[in-house]
Amino acid sequence: MRKFFKRLWPNRGSRWRTTAVVLTASIVGLGFFLMKEGEVVSYLSDNPQACVNCHVMTPVYNSWMHSSHREWVSCNGCHVPQDNVFNAYYFKAMDGLYHASIFTARAEPEVIFMREGSQEVVQNNCVRCHVQQVTQRKYDGFIENHRQNRTDRQCWSCHKEVPHGRIHGMSTIKYNIAPLPTNQEELVIPSWLQQEMESE
Repeated sequence: MRKFFKRLWPNRGSRWRTTAVVLTASIVGLGFFLMKEGEVVSYLSDNPQACVNCHVMTPVYNSWMHSSHREWVSCNGCHVPQDNVFNAYYFKAMDGLYHASIFTARAEPEVIFMREGSQEVVQNNCVRCHVQQVTQRKYDGFIENHRQNRTDRQCWSCHKEVPHGRIHGMSTIKYNIAPLPTNQEELVIPSWLQQEMESE
């Protein structure tokens, strides 16, 4: 790098050092700024709120919030491999970089579908949680190909509305607004209701 700057400014002494420091500091500073604006640290957590950093995920988040799955599993529980922590973070990084590039380029589709790798992860997680329902043997003798019908196809070929309902695009929810945080400790009570409760 020193030779590069010497070619740019021959016989300038230590001026190349100042330029190199300013250039490096600018790149590092810009990187930290973009990381803060993109809320990169939030993606390391298991908090479902991280998913709605991108507005296109709001309908998906809202539909999950109203499903029975909300009580048992977060977004990562279905959409990230659960076999080991290294595989989970590797998958999150690769999938996250893909999503970030699509959303930054404003190339997101109206209807979002899972890619092949994501489909495999979700299928494995469905089977992991519902292994008893998938592998029940009591019907194997009575219903033809019962076991194969449950294991040789994707779960959502039948269960299309689990857990995201009929939501298939950004414009399918009326008044689609960003959700309220799900981890609020205190109830939000209007002042008139608080006064009414205290008067009783």
